[in-house]
Amino acid sequence: MNFIFLMDPLQKVIMEKDTSFILMLGAYRRGHKVFYVGNDGLTRRNGETLFHATPVIPQQVKENPFIRHEEQVLTESEVDAVFIRTDPPFEYEYLMNTWTLDLLPKRIPVLNSPSGIRTTNEKIWATQFDGLVPRTLISRRIADLLKFLKDEHEVIAKPTYGFGGQSVFKIKTGDVNANVILETLTDHGTKDIILQQYIAEAADGDKRILLLNGDPLGAVLRVHSADDHRNNFFSGGVPKAAKITARDQEIIDVLRPHLRKLGLYFVGIDVIGKYLIEVNVTSPTCLQEMNRLYDQTLENTVIEFAEKLVEDRRANAKMSF
Repeated sequence: MNFIFLMDPLQKVIMEKDTSFILMLGAYRRGHKVFYVGNDGLTRRNGETLFHATPVIPQQVKENPFIRHEEQVLTESEVDAVFIRTDPPFEYEYLMNTWTLDLLPKRIPVLNSPSGIRTTNEKIWATQFDGLVPRTLISRRIADLLKFLKDEHEVIAKPTYGFGGQSVFKIKTGDVNANVILETLTDHGTKDIILQQYIAEAADGDKRILLLNGDPLGAVLRVHSADDHRNNFFSGGVPKAAKITARDQEIIDVLRPHLRKLGLYFVGIDVIGKYLIEVNVTSPTCLQEMNRLYDQTLENTVIEFAEKLVEDRRANAKMSF
């Protein structure tokens, strides 16, 4: 099969950490052809989507993780599945690519569904599940934000479209920097941000759980460094083994039907204590950390699932004629 990976530039890939890399390697090892497509690699001509694709051979060589071949143009008939692995923020270029991928024939599965990604803001979407998420305010009004801080005494403040722990602040009542942090994050009241009650268990780390078609694939605890409150690996957090608790499973059971309905096959949820914090649908990470912690090859499970999606879509396409 020909697998397309729509993603950020290959030179950004960190071979020993990147989930996209290990998925590409898993696909290659299972005998598939792997193609890299950049954000500028989709075009639409006479009712058909074309892929400006670079064939790559992934290899576990830190200095050179990809052997690249000459770029070629693939038609829809030459593509079996597409993996969307570009990082947020969800800006016009990202949106344009999802619109284009929406027009693919139904026989070509896209992981994750472009329309599902558009529907699911990673930080806002989860707030509909009252009782699963901590107390939360989404606003750009400084007075409302300060009132929420006063009521909660300690909060986490973050932008609605951030990732990798960027621009995440912990603020306490009386913090002399509170006003300037809120002014900066909201761009002086012109952009909505998120405030959430601070959860004490965050001091012990936050749990990333990867879901495949709504079922748990694995979990890892991300623990912050001594000089930072953020647990994200991009911000210096380290991985530790974690188990999926009864509360985690309760959260998963609530999310599963929604994720399946939206075509969100490969998802990462973040849990702190008993609370759901985020639902990551764009380019979930932590697969390699789980592999190392539990001596597994979880990428094979994901690729096997993608293979079955392709086969099922082909069968359905034949039945429709």
